[in-house]
Amino acid sequence: MRACDPCLRRGALLGMLGPWIARALGQHRRLPAVLGLDDDALVAAVCGRKRAEVDAELARFDAAGMRRKAAAAGLATVCPHAEAFPAPLRHGPDAVAALWLLGDPSRLHALNEEQSVAVVGARRPSAYGLETARALCRDLAAAGVPVVSGMALGIDSAAHEGALEGGGLTVAVLAGAADLAYPRSRAGLHRRIAATGLVMSELPPGARPFRWSFPARNRIMAGLGAMTIVVEGTLNSGSLITAGFAQDLGRDLGAVPGHVTSVLAAGPNALIAEGAQVVRSVADVLDALYGAGSGPLPAPRQAALDARLAALLEAVERGTGSPDALASDSQAMADVVAGLTELELLGLVRRDAGGNYVRCA
Repeated sequence: MRACDPCLRRGALLGMLGPWIARALGQHRRLPAVLGLDDDALVAAVCGRKRAEVDAELARFDAAGMRRKAAAAGLATVCPHAEAFPAPLRHGPDAVAALWLLGDPSRLHALNEEQSVAVVGARRPSAYGLETARALCRDLAAAGVPVVSGMALGIDSAAHEGALEGGGLTVAVLAGAADLAYPRSRAGLHRRIAATGLVMSELPPGARPFRWSFPARNRIMAGLGAMTIVVEGTLNSGSLITAGFAQDLGRDLGAVPGHVTSVLAAGPNALIAEGAQVVRSVADVLDALYGAGSGPLPAPRQAALDARLAALLEAVERGTGSPDALASDSQAMADVVAGLTELELLGLVRRDAGGNYVRCA
């Protein structure tokens, strides 16, 4: 499995023209229109007086050398001429010419054989958003549904973490090269995804991300997903760009509802008002993908609780998350802390960044 010479050349060209594409988009050109241009037209449209210089560099392109560079970075390549190439990315005005893959490329077959779900959301989410994304993707993975996201901070990373916990396939689509963790703080997650899933990009090894390459990768995520789910995001969130690509492709669109007073819920709530599928749990997603009641639900995780722990868990579910608020006196505080510790060991609650307890779905 490897990309053919013309497709590799196209991918290398995108990396080469990164800064020029950014400037061209700043002149009010739309991304699909720019990426839909063939090589010569793209160079002519974005390079201006530098066209001759870029043409000369492109004429020197060495496909064999690019394959060696990819192999040195641990990357495989694939293009639409290969059977394993994800079918949804083959067509359209901004179809993907080549993918660089970190991880076992045979895992691509699962993206063609199973219906994948793309999960996106805010980079600075609430504890509710993080836990919902993680639990939802854990259950999707346990049900055999591949999870696609962008490895960004916040919801994207939580989606990958959940899928890894669920033991299923997760695919990270990066705005920069697949061999470079972005953001760098997610290097550990990058390695874990590559070990059991796939990291992919349409930019060549070593390429840094550009502003335009984030919405460009969003179109890939939307293309891979039979359904795109927005967990949290403002009305101006980049996750709504992914949702827009999914709608343009005629794919299912889902959203996790949130508090009407929360700015982070404004994006998903607006999508729901416009007709997106309400996603309350994995069952809603499986029903949308496979038909009502036909999706394979993962086994329930909650063990039987005594009355004391059940009442404490119910209080946490209502939003009372601090031990001080849960305790009424000093003696009760010791009982509350002990009970919360038990619930945490059972995997039913966890502490957020502020030290409060939240429900693990």
